[in-house]
Amino acid sequence: MHFLSLLPRPGAHILCGAILLAPLGALAADLNLSVTDGPAAEATLYVALYDSAAGFAGSKSLAAQTTPLRGGAAQLRFTGLVPGRYALRVFADENGNGKLDTNPVGMPIERYGFSNDAKGNRGAPDFEAAALNVETDVQTVIHLR
Repeated sequence: MHFLSLLPRPGAHILCGAILLAPLGALAADLNLSVTDGPAAEATLYVALYDSAAGFAGSKSLAAQTTPLRGGAAQLRFTGLVPGRYALRVFADENGNGKLDTNPVGMPIERYGFSNDAKGNRGAPDFEAAALNVETDVQTVIHLR
C-alpha cells in the first residue's frame, strides 16, 4: 500500500466535518414569546434573555431585543438556543426614555414582567422562579403588570 493512499481524499474532511456538526444544528431550539396586557398606547417592549442565575441577578443578559408594543401585545423569538434553562425579563417603555421608570421608593411605574409570570418579594424573582426549560421549541406568554 502506498503512503499517499492513507491520506484523505480532497473534500473528505469537509464531508466528515459536516457529518460531525450536523447533530449540533438539531440541538438548537427556538423560544417564542407572546407578551400581553401592555399599554393601549404604542410603547417599546424591551426583552432580555438570561441563561444563568448569576446573569439574571446581575442583569447580564445573553441576548436582548426590542420591538413595538401595539394594542398591548407583541410577539418575538429567540432562535438557535442551546438546550437549557432560560429566563426572561420584559418591560414596556411607555414614555420612550429607554428605561424602566420607578417611583421615589423604587417601585416600577411602567409595566414589566418575567417568564413564568414569576413574581418576586419586593424585587425581581430569582432565576429558578422565572426559568423555562428549553429543550425543543417553546412557546411562552408573559402578562405585563
